[in-house]
Order: sequence, then C-alpha cells, then structure tokens
Amino acid sequence: MRFVSTRAHGVIDYVYGLVLIAAPYVLGFSGGGAAQWVSWLVGFTVIGLALLTRFEAGLIRVVPVSAHLAIDVVGGLLLAASPWLFGFVDQVWLPHVIFGLLEAGLALVTETTADEDKLASGTA
Repeated sequence: MRFVSTRAHGVIDYVYGLVLIAAPYVLGFSGGGAAQWVSWLVGFTVIGLALLTRFEAGLIRVVPVSAHLAIDVVGGLLLAASPWLFGFVDQVWLPHVIFGLLEAGLALVTETTADEDKLASGTA
C-alpha cells in the first residue's frame, strides 16, 4: 500500500539528506573513515536526486518518480549493507542499517506518480 505522497517524500528527502550529512558529527563517527564518507555521499546524493526528480519538491524535474524510488530502494539497501561492504562494522553500523532500511522502506510506500497537472501549471 502506497500512502506517502510524492510531495511528502520530497520534503522527507531533503531532511533525510541533511540528517545523513550531520550524522557523523551527531552520532560520533566523524573520524574521516568510510563510515563518515558513506553517510556524506548518500546524504548529498539523496538531496541531489530530490532536486532532479519530477515531483513537487524537485527543482529541475528530469528524473521520473519511478526511477527515483528505484534508486532509493537500491541506495537504502546499499547503505544498510555498507558497514560490511566497506569494513567499518567494528566501529559503527547501527545508524547505517537504520537509515538505509528507512530509505528503502519509504520508497516502497510512496506513490509512484506526482500530480502532473500541478507540475505542468507550475503550482506544485
């Protein structure tokens, strides 16, 4: 069941991206290693993708919502697996797993189309 609007998803993406960028400092893994860089990379990617997505919160609107959601699922699962993939599981793993599963989960419950009438009229 998809119950999150594309407008809400866009707003959540911007907040989520900023949270991922701040997480290394707030949660104590800002030592410059892979845990920090992965969090930053995903955070900036989420914000960039939101800016480019064809939904209400998008600025340039070239990426279809369906592609955005597919990228979110894959990106979220990779973020969740990143402590093991990049070898920092001994330092920190829980934030990456939680944030990754939240990203993938949000994509699975978000509507797959934006309000095209509002996008076309510029009122979105």
